[in-house]
Amino acid sequence: MLTSPSDHEVATDVATRAGEVLVKLRAGVGGTAHDWWSLRDEGDWSAHQFIVEALHELRPDDKVLSEEGMEDRTRLGADRVWIVDPLDGTREFGEAGRSDWAVHVALVDGNGQPIAGAVALPALGVTLSTDPAPPPPPAFDGPPRIIVSRTRPPAVAIRVAEALGGELVAMGSAGAKAMAVVLGEADVYAHAGGQYEWDNCAPAAVAAAAGLHASRINGRPLVYNQPDPWLPDLLICRPELAEAAINAIIN
Repeated sequence: MLTSPSDHEVATDVATRAGEVLVKLRAGVGGTAHDWWSLRDEGDWSAHQFIVEALHELRPDDKVLSEEGMEDRTRLGADRVWIVDPLDGTREFGEAGRSDWAVHVALVDGNGQPIAGAVALPALGVTLSTDPAPPPPPAFDGPPRIIVSRTRPPAVAIRVAEALGGELVAMGSAGAKAMAVVLGEADVYAHAGGQYEWDNCAPAAVAAAAGLHASRINGRPLVYNQPDPWLPDLLICRPELAEAAINAIIN
């Protein structure tokens, strides 16, 4: 257990340990057999329960907004709110061998701006955090790589790819997509197909800490802990590609 941890350490620790719970569940540790549907359902709920309990122990006075939790309106106007997605990429989690799923844990202040965040990629044994921040990804010598959903390539990403002369790269969860840009495995993640705050809060926080551009697809700031957590679009990309990507989307 952490002793007097910083908010960054809490985000990293909780996301990592929740990911370990999910890896064990997926591997059938404990002897419980799951079919595809029950594995996904138990994964969502087990990670949610773990994260809520861990945050209550480490930060008992803070509020929590979780994809899997009951709505707590007392979060509105609070100075500290954790925004979490216990299992981002439930579909991918339920498919054997896939690693493109994630755990998101982020903390925002009273103005809806991230204070700290972490994205765990449990199947890879990797957690990326706001502190220490990931190093800026190295330059890529080739056409920009534009990430799209492997099941529903959005028109906005196709427009960006056409404008930048880029290539499409299919991938699963939102967190995995965003971290691919952070890790230098892709260059642009543009999404306009609908998301909630928990889908992009931690990924955007980590991306910004790494020196990447993170905004709405029209360039406006991402603001969290709103009365309606629907936050439908997101742009995470290398900073030198941001203006061209935004122009391709809004023009």
